Amino acid sequence: MRALAAGIALMLAPLQALAFDYQLTAREIAPDTYVVPGRMEHFNRANGGNIVNTGFVVTSAGVVVIDSGPSLDYGRQLRQLIGTVTDRPVRLVLITHAHPDHYLGNSAFGDVAISALDGTRAEIAGTPPALLDGIYRLVGDAMAGTTLIPPTGVVAKGPLVVGDHDLELLALDGHTRADLAVFDRTTGTLFAGDIAFLDRTPTTPQADIDHWLAALDRLRALPAKLVVPGHGPVAPPPQAFDQTAAYLTWLRQALFAAAARGLDAPEVIDMKLPEEFAGLAVARAEFARTVAHLYPTFERSVLSDK
Repeated sequence: MRALAAGIALMLAPLQALAFDYQLTAREIAPDTYVVPGRMEHFNRANGGNIVNTGFVVTSAGVVVIDSGPSLDYGRQLRQLIGTVTDRPVRLVLITHAHPDHYLGNSAFGDVAISALDGTRAEIAGTPPALLDGIYRLVGDAMAGTTLIPPTGVVAKGPLVVGDHDLELLALDGHTRADLAVFDRTTGTLFAGDIAFLDRTPTTPQADIDHWLAALDRLRALPAKLVVPGHGPVAPPPQAFDQTAAYLTWLRQALFAAAARGLDAPEVIDMKLPEEFAGLAVARAEFARTVAHLYPTFERSVLSDK
């Protein structure tokens, strides 16, 4: 009956709520714990920006949502999907970091507490309007009505008990300046945010590789049974940790070596990728973006040593 009621509500929703049908599905990966998988792609009009894993945990005190997704449409449909699973209200939305695919669904949760690390909240609040303009151009109608809503609350590292679930919040950095991971000790499920990728090339617009590798080591120390990466399939540890760390380690070595040889950016972009990384989703395009993001730092480092 719950699923039928949710379906009727969806049909009766305003037309603008269905400007783009994300066809979201919830996969139960542990008791009361669900992941909503995204596509292993870049933003485009066909996927509506749905390239991110979001998730939710149904507790006795209400639902905790981890990341709200890339648009108002996505956030609305995520709430409708949650309604097919439980009658309990959404109590809290946790945003893992300040990349738009993870938080632009906030505008669908205006009646709910939305929280993030202080650094994440400040970064989202300071996001220039041009970011939304750029995503509109990439995604099109799926962004209709989306506005930038910063988190209203701040969380810090440490325990967070919500109903019958004992969560632990980890304050990390490396992928961005503030990266939140959520470990549910009740089920052993770790929502790693974009500190972990699996079978999808890591994104690096704000990366500090050394800090990122240190963050992965902190996650390895947790007694997790399952890891939900920010992008890619759910798997037991240490698969996502190992693959992400291996890519970042290779990337650091490759960019430093290229800078030491005096290669310019187009030459670096044309480099052959190792076989173990060439098969990752969006590998070639993401590597080109990484060269644009990070290579100047390696060039300056080499020049400063001379």
